[in-house]
Amino acid sequence: MIGTGYVGLVSGVCFSDFGHDVVCVDKDPKKIKMLRRGEVPIYEPGLQALMVTNVDAGRLTFSEDLAKAVDGAEAVFIAVGTPTRRGDGHADLTYVMAAAKEIAAAIKSYTVVVTKSTVPVGTNRAVKQAIAKANPKAEFDVASNPEFLREGAAIDDFMRPDRVVVGVQQARAAEVMNKIYRPLYLRDFPVLITDLESAEMIKYAANAFLATKITFINEIAALCERTGADVKQVSHGMGLDGRIGNKFLHAGPGYGGSCFPKDTKALARIGQEHGLPMQITETVIKVNDEMRRRMTDKITDLMDGAVAGKIIAILGVTFKPNTDDMRDAPSLTIVPALIGAGAKVRVVDPQGRREGVDLLPGVNWVEDAYKAAQNADAVVILTEWNEFRALDLKRLAKRMATPVMADLRNIYSAHDAKRAGFQRYVSVGRQDFIA
Repeated sequence: MIGTGYVGLVSGVCFSDFGHDVVCVDKDPKKIKMLRRGEVPIYEPGLQALMVTNVDAGRLTFSEDLAKAVDGAEAVFIAVGTPTRRGDGHADLTYVMAAAKEIAAAIKSYTVVVTKSTVPVGTNRAVKQAIAKANPKAEFDVASNPEFLREGAAIDDFMRPDRVVVGVQQARAAEVMNKIYRPLYLRDFPVLITDLESAEMIKYAANAFLATKITFINEIAALCERTGADVKQVSHGMGLDGRIGNKFLHAGPGYGGSCFPKDTKALARIGQEHGLPMQITETVIKVNDEMRRRMTDKITDLMDGAVAGKIIAILGVTFKPNTDDMRDAPSLTIVPALIGAGAKVRVVDPQGRREGVDLLPGVNWVEDAYKAAQNADAVVILTEWNEFRALDLKRLAKRMATPVMADLRNIYSAHDAKRAGFQRYVSVGRQDFIA
């Protein structure tokens, strides 16, 4: 497994738990030392314990030596980063192609080179060409095996997937991949074998569609606020339709994270390169960006149009609960905007501080919601961590200088806030309460 980031580490640990012998490779010596000590560089529930179990069983090791790890391996997975390239929105394949060339030099027997990273359509063929050029004698096939892991639930997603997608050109490669995923096949989890291009496209299409659902319900939420409808009731009514389903229909400050922003931009770029603009996806990107600005305006309006000199307590800054991932989180737009307008911002997040200290300069980090609310002029819920779902609202309101709340995840209700002593309460897609 080349790369010990989120995808590589989770995949490597889970493959070893299947009973396979796995070597996770990374060029960062500090990360390798950390992993060998039984520590994980990311927050993912259950990952550390599962990793230690498989290390102790002798199935999982960590190394900086790519050549040694590749020598004799039946399959080599490329799980390096593909960040959005500056300037054109395309996925940056620098690390993927560099890994391919290093793998080429190390191949000594038949190997399936598997791209686990999210890559544009056509990348696996480019990987094949790069390996063949670097080592014409190499005996290998390529495969596309996109990941569909949700941060915060990645282990369960890997062990009990909706589907596993494998794109191949040759039957021999399919046999190796079926062998790797045999534990899932035996438990009747679907393993879908496709061509390379279809596997690559499935990943982008799936993420773009989910991002579209989120953005659609956020637009409906804005309309609900104007018309007097309740977006929670609307989304519930929509979700009961089996053709629509209830997942990803929760209104909020917009999508973020490592996948949706990057993958929607990449899909839009792929469409442009092929002369077929992805108009829906491009609109989704635009509306999601606008949604964050709208949330900032909502907070400002809650405070009579001015936040300068006001103390604002922000509850949650990671892009979703149960992760420490801050990539493209709504907080990275909303919090700097508030600070730029003169607000004094306090932040509490169970896992966000490690990355957030550098990403959110100028904020004051505190331990819990009640300390954050002390003498505050407003409380804003940005991430729906479990510890924010059952707050004592009466206790929270009493601590505040001005008891007002912007609940951007619709955890509570205007009735709850009013009964607890809040003077003002706003949410997303529902009617506000202003005393």
